[in-house]
Amino acid sequence: MNGGVNKKSGGSKEEEQDGLSVHSPCKAPNSSASSLRKEQSQVDLELKLLEALEIYPPVKLRGIHRHFVLYGLTEYMRRSFNRQFSASDVLQMLDRFYNLEMLKADDEETGILNQVEEFSLPPSYFTKEES
Repeated sequence: MNGGVNKKSGGSKEEEQDGLSVHSPCKAPNSSASSLRKEQSQVDLELKLLEALEIYPPVKLRGIHRHFVLYGLTEYMRRSFNRQFSASDVLQMLDRFYNLEMLKADDEETGILNQVEEFSLPPSYFTKEES
């Protein structure tokens, strides 16, 4: 008569526990208590990372400031959670929100940064000091 929804006999896994079905949204399955804590801690991590991005914008992860910004993000996360975070941990979390491939340096940028030019002060600089 109940169409197999509430099977109270036969030892099925679908049995009611404490008057609620195991599929009831009011009661989480016993095994999900630890996963719920993990999900909450993951949400906390992501929120703190997003807060850190207000200080250290992801656009600065491109170019010569990349390592300084990444260090700032890891330090912010370390202070927030009182535990160590590696640069790869932070990059892995950032990868969930941003396409990090777009932030990698172009070959053209790398070439410009590696150029070495000869520098010397103009002769007029030395003549002014002598006078």
